[in-house]
Amino acid sequence: MKSTEFYHIILAILVFTVVIGFVPAIKGDFNTFAQSFFFATIIILVAVFSKKIMAQMLDASVEHTTWTFSRYGIKPGQHLKKPIPAGIIFPLFLTLFSLGTWKFPAILTYETKASKYRAAKRHGYYSYTEMTDFHNGLIGAAGLFSVLILAFVVYFLPTDLEYLSQMAIIYTVVNLIPISNLDGTQIFFGSRVLWTTLATITAFFAFAAILI
Repeated sequence: MKSTEFYHIILAILVFTVVIGFVPAIKGDFNTFAQSFFFATIIILVAVFSKKIMAQMLDASVEHTTWTFSRYGIKPGQHLKKPIPAGIIFPLFLTLFSLGTWKFPAILTYETKASKYRAAKRHGYYSYTEMTDFHNGLIGAAGLFSVLILAFVVYFLPTDLEYLSQMAIIYTVVNLIPISNLDGTQIFFGSRVLWTTLATITAFFAFAAILI
């Protein structure tokens, strides 16, 4: 893992901690806020390393960065000179604006690259080495699906970790939205069938969490 990616992941954990621990913090419940840091760390790391494992299985590498936003139109020149760190601004703004009611943990995005070993093994030394959109979507889906599994397993553990399960579901729902270059967009354009399947499973988990 590169040092720059490490810093982006740490920043994502801190932002996510504020998003899910804002209400306890303003109430002075710092024990629960510390627990929010623990929950944020688990969810982010599960998502990140699940993608890395899937990428390795596909003879590729994946690097995470903070979600940025620069384009404001469809024409080639309609973009900002300097990207806006949307993965920091949007989650924190919505948290502050709603006093912790609205949780929007869309913080990280990812980029995959085929390894030289993949090119040599699959296509020959001088062949095209780029990852396909489908494989890129698989990597993103692996991260979100792993977070859903985390939510399912944690919910049935004999410990009081129901909030961790709820936050894991919220993280999956938000990052599955196909906007900008979030995970949901990369999964959607990689395979609409894959995105629809994952969205259906996520919706089931979300409704189950609300009802139960």
